[in-house]
Amino acid sequence: MQAISDLIRDVPDFPRPGVLFKDISPLLADADGFALCIEALADPWRQLGVQAVCGIESRGFIFGAALARTLHAGFVPVRKKGKLPPPVIGIDYGLEYGVDRLEVGASALRAGERVLIVDDVLATGGTLEAARRLVDGLGAEVVGGSVVIELAALAGRPRWTGATPLHALILS
Repeated sequence: MQAISDLIRDVPDFPRPGVLFKDISPLLADADGFALCIEALADPWRQLGVQAVCGIESRGFIFGAALARTLHAGFVPVRKKGKLPPPVIGIDYGLEYGVDRLEVGASALRAGERVLIVDDVLATGGTLEAARRLVDGLGAEVVGGSVVIELAALAGRPRWTGATPLHALILS
């Protein structure tokens, strides 16, 4: 994973003082690095019969769509409020600085469909857990979650409840 880590740039004090932003732009711009990343993200899920990949807005779309293609699955965008045409189902979730909302198309997943949830970074875990609750609300089965980077100091992993696997390529 060092080759992937080397393509992620740390940007201190962005978007505000005290935040260390993980810039994935160099990884996305490197064809070989991005391909390596997608293959590594796919490896734990290849034999689990994933039928749909839910990518969380917005950087999760990039990894999720590529991962869906690799796993021969459909892609379902998990969007912020007001970005999808009705009917949608949504869920409010807490952030360290307020409340946000995620939505998915009400018919985007079928009951029992095997779903992988994907995002770029696991920080406090609120967004990933909200996406999981949305998928559960549609009656689909979450087979796992996958992120490129886990920010261990922010302790988001415990919010991913139950025995469902959560895979992170890079622990930072």
